[in-house]
Amino acid sequence: MGTLPILGEPQGRTRTLRPARRARWFDAARGLAGGVALLAGLLVAAPAANAKYPEQPIRFIIPFGPGGLADISMRLVAQKMGERYGEKIIVENRPGAGGIVAGTATLNAAHDGYTFIAFSNGTAISKSLFKLPYDPVQDFTPVSTVAYFDLILVTKAKGALHSVADVLAEAKKRPIVLGTINPGSTQNLSAELFKSTSRLNASVIPFKTTSDVVSALIRGDVDVAFESYAAVKGIVDSGQIVPIAATGTQRSAWLPQVPTVRESGLDYDVTGWNAIFAAKGVPEEAVKVMNTQLNEVLQMPDVKQRFRDLGTEAKGSTPDEIGATLRGDIDKWAKVIQQAGIQRQ
Repeated sequence: MGTLPILGEPQGRTRTLRPARRARWFDAARGLAGGVALLAGLLVAAPAANAKYPEQPIRFIIPFGPGGLADISMRLVAQKMGERYGEKIIVENRPGAGGIVAGTATLNAAHDGYTFIAFSNGTAISKSLFKLPYDPVQDFTPVSTVAYFDLILVTKAKGALHSVADVLAEAKKRPIVLGTINPGSTQNLSAELFKSTSRLNASVIPFKTTSDVVSALIRGDVDVAFESYAAVKGIVDSGQIVPIAATGTQRSAWLPQVPTVRESGLDYDVTGWNAIFAAKGVPEEAVKVMNTQLNEVLQMPDVKQRFRDLGTEAKGSTPDEIGATLRGDIDKWAKVIQQAGIQRQ
């Protein structure tokens, strides 16, 4: 038999316990200790259980440099979300070919719902154009679209081509030249798609910058250029070049007088988009909250007007909708790239 100190006895005195009583004493002590530990755990866990997402700053990683359409759009959204919900959103530019730098940075970050990435129709193109170290569909989770936009076909103001019909008619007389920025860009592939859809007798010539394309157009080296309205708005407003058609399915709010290519009878559609995605495996709550807040901010009248001024339409979506759009565009542009003979980089 052993001896144990007994509460209530004078200091230094002990009482001898029989084995059975000693076992019961230890069981009681262990039960008391376990209860204290459980209570302490509940007290510590209570704040976490009651915490609401987000609790820390959020990052938007942009695969483009500062000043572009996606950058301006995302910064505006981040600012409005901060004003409306009190959140701090940091916009981080990670430019690089095919969006690989931004995509890798997003996947390497903690999958905790505090890092998001801007995807675009260019992401769908990159799937076939670049040897990506990840899969945009399998490795990322869709959240919501942010904006939609089309491209415009422009000609020089005092030229002979004033409509798609004029372009098609002229191409029956001679080979025409379509100008775009670099190979594999949305503009470049849009021209290739236009060429194949219309069975046009044409060459698609890529230039390094939009300024180079416009200069060639004004000189007469290029017959038609494909570009976003935001990129050429100043030159259009100056009257040096004229939009003759838009690539979307319907006329835009910013150029309502310009018909679509489809109105010329061609089965042709190019709609660009920007969207927010996250790495696969982020908490569902983060995706849900971000989707809700994005859709609410994109409905704000001042946000819609600012986007319209940029030549885009502010419009959110469900995760499933933008996920389907990405998959559809991957298939669409893969065929265009293959038909154009553009080599994978």
